[in-house]
Formats: sequence, C-alpha cells, structure tokens
Amino acid sequence: MKILDNIISDRGSKYSVSGAPVNSPEDAKAFIKTLCKNKKFAKATHNTWAVLLDDGPLKNDDGESGAGMVIVRMLERENLRGHLICVTRWFGGKHLGGDRFRHVQDAVRVYLDDLN
Repeated sequence: MKILDNIISDRGSKYSVSGAPVNSPEDAKAFIKTLCKNKKFAKATHNTWAVLLDDGPLKNDDGESGAGMVIVRMLERENLRGHLICVTRWFGGKHLGGDRFRHVQDAVRVYLDDLN
C-alpha cells in the first residue's frame, strides 16, 4: 500500500491519495479496511476509491457524490487495471463546490505520476 499524505490543501480541506494492486472486490474491501485501521483515515470525511477489474469498474463515492467516477475515468485513460486508487478528504468547514472534483483529479494525477 502506497500513501501520499497531505498533497492538497484548500479552504481547510486536506487531501491524501493511496493505492495498491487488487484483483477482486474482496481485495478492494480489504484495502479500505486496512487503510481505515489507521485512525487518521478512519476519521476522514471521505475515502473515495475506484478500481478497474475484469468484471468492470468498481467504485465507492463514500459521500463525495460523483468522485468515484472521476477516478474510474482517469484509470480508464491510463489503462491501469487491477490497481485501486483512493482519494481521502478531511473536510475543512467550507464547501468547495466543483473544485472538489479538480482536487480528486489532481490527487489521482500525483499518484499516477509517482507510479511511473
């Protein structure tokens, strides 16, 4: 599991991104469970994630409506299969509107760039 912590900060909200290879929905659930054993991530407002599996994409917005699909689209563009990416947000008290999607994209890009 790779975790890139505190990569984006905006109006009090903080973002991290993490990921790892997974081969099944069970692996994806195990990844999130392991991530949330860290109290910092368990207390996060959102742990939004996605992975492309042989059966198709699997995603979870975790309350950040639409963010999982943003990750799916980026994984599809990169043709990165079997690798879950999770963007974590700690809400800072001010709504970010559409900027939250830009931050999800930026976080995923940081992770993808770090993979290469």
